[in-house]
Amino acid sequence: MPATIFKGSIAFGLVSVPVQLIAAAESKQVTLHQVHKADGGRVRNKKICERDEKELANDEIAKAYTAPDGQVAVLTDEDFDHLPLPSAHEIALERFVAVDEIDPAMWSTAYLAEPEPKRPGKPYVLLRDALAEAGVVGIARVALRTRESLCAVRAMGELLVVQLLRWPDEVRDRSGMHVPDDTLHRNELRMAMDLIKGMSRDFSMDDLPPDHYREALEQLVEAKLDDAPLPETPSAEAQGGQVMDLMDALKKSVAETKDGSGPKKKTPAKKTAARKRKAS
Repeated sequence: MPATIFKGSIAFGLVSVPVQLIAAAESKQVTLHQVHKADGGRVRNKKICERDEKELANDEIAKAYTAPDGQVAVLTDEDFDHLPLPSAHEIALERFVAVDEIDPAMWSTAYLAEPEPKRPGKPYVLLRDALAEAGVVGIARVALRTRESLCAVRAMGELLVVQLLRWPDEVRDRSGMHVPDDTLHRNELRMAMDLIKGMSRDFSMDDLPPDHYREALEQLVEAKLDDAPLPETPSAEAQGGQVMDLMDALKKSVAETKDGSGPKKKTPAKKTAARKRKAS
């Protein structure tokens, strides 16, 4: 069971919705570490106290602030429990907005808001269904891991999700970026719309492609472990990288969509070895 990162409530006016937050996703990446290229020896980053030169374990380390006069205030996890922030235990919804009003660059980590066991469930159902019916998300603040973040509370099926948002001043200014000013022919836009229509379908997590990078990395690691020939990188032509006229590319893509084959994409081959290893 994932660790609970927040336990408190979502405040919806005078309605209190008891929840606990857990991470909505987990990493499945192949884990690599650093080694000495010459002999394969593991490279480690040790945490050394500069006073007594002792190596420290993580539970011996705390955060601290050094004042201009040199005085040090050491802050433990217990100290942060006393942080005078209302958002440390309550996610107070401040306003409601349509999802498309939020700059896509602001979206960050998502957490599942699980209703607190043994607490009334009706407030949770009320907020979830009201958000879904109105088609909006609630904007609030939440304090996680000693930092207050902007967040959006949204309905996702039977659950509420709390998704962190970057602060507006963290989003890079895009006003000076180059934007092409090419003029499209009407037929090009029509063909593009035909392609979109032909490739449109209901969204399903089961239909999404696998993590090709992870599969390719596993193949590479397996080959190195077995002292076998390294896998070949697909050529640009094999990946559909050849240059062609825009209209020809659109016509070919639409034709492939209509005959059910879809645009061709190269996918990594499956691992040949029976065993499955992960670098650690």
